[in-house]
Amino acid sequence: MAEQFDVVIVGGGLAGASCALSLAKHAPNLSIAVVEANQINADYHPSFDDRSIALAQQSVQFLKGLQVFDPDIGFATAIKKVSVSDRGHFGKTHINCDEFAQPALGYVVEVNPFGRSLHNQLTNSHIKLFCPDSIASLNYTSDNAQITLQSGNSLNAKLVVVADGAQSPTRELAKIDFATQPYSQGAIIANIEVADGHHNHAFERFTEHGPMALLPMSNNRYSLVWCMDKTDIDDHLKLSDDAFINALQSAFGYRGGLFSKVGMRASYPLVYGRAESFSSHRTVLIGNAGHAIHPIAGQGFNLGLRDVQLLCELITSELVKSESAIGSYAFTREYAKQRNQDINTVMTLTDSLVRLFSNSSRVLAFGRSCGLFSMDLCSSLKAPLAKQLMGQVKQGKRL
Repeated sequence: MAEQFDVVIVGGGLAGASCALSLAKHAPNLSIAVVEANQINADYHPSFDDRSIALAQQSVQFLKGLQVFDPDIGFATAIKKVSVSDRGHFGKTHINCDEFAQPALGYVVEVNPFGRSLHNQLTNSHIKLFCPDSIASLNYTSDNAQITLQSGNSLNAKLVVVADGAQSPTRELAKIDFATQPYSQGAIIANIEVADGHHNHAFERFTEHGPMALLPMSNNRYSLVWCMDKTDIDDHLKLSDDAFINALQSAFGYRGGLFSKVGMRASYPLVYGRAESFSSHRTVLIGNAGHAIHPIAGQGFNLGLRDVQLLCELITSELVKSESAIGSYAFTREYAKQRNQDINTVMTLTDSLVRLFSNSSRVLAFGRSCGLFSMDLCSSLKAPLAKQLMGQVKQGKRL
């Protein structure tokens, strides 16, 4: 006999766990299940590695409202200033939270402790957790999604929320295509200690070899994202710690301070990916299962959280009418329609930035410099970029 749920969320990473906890708070009468393939208390969880993510100010307010995030917690660090520069050219701009009367532009959050915190809250809620487990088959009737798990458990759901990442096997079971276009570059990530502290200052620096980002972390560290040609990545990973620090300092300069130590280094490919649709019959996609973007502006998880917010808004509004409306054609279609513009805007913006600042044309370089220089002189020109960084986009009524 299949167990019946209103919503089954496939994937218990940051996006899936945030979605489950948001639904549990705003629609407490819903029956919710989360299916997660990896053991939560294992030493390693692929969603909770040593990376850090940038949380926009709007995302922080949303998570605070759920009582799942506290900006003062030890694994979160405020971003009070962002500097954007183009190496070898005169243009640069600085965005300060004081200019926009905000306590911070956003926060850098260490993924591992944040993810474990979310999972601890999942296990202490009324949400049913199937872990470790994964979907073996997915079929549909007019009223339900019929799910068979690898464990043999059978579930029925009015709505399936696919949140199991860019390589989502559930998306394939739902027969939703995902078009990807790899970038010529990959990224090295590492935590970097800085001798004189970071002063809550984040940097985005474009170089002839690819963009570099330094995000302030706890204990006088930066979270580094260093994009470069794939052929150069292995060489940089093989360098000794001292040699890597020297190469980083030479490439970035001294605007971020004197780098003194590097932690474990890792690399990952960079891709532009988008689902053909963000919904199908009784199914919606959230997070990286629906869209994969370049890390150039730190917008990936914030975009996924806006997926979560809209989904919760639609579910709570539909509950007022009828619980049977959840997962209906009108419901999933409306979700896809409303998310389309925001996702397209952010994906186009990040992809355009990558291509604009990766171009060696002198004409484009001069144009970039003029644009950054003008932005630095005029606060009204900075406002759109600052609002994007803080996540201040128009969407729904906000929970």
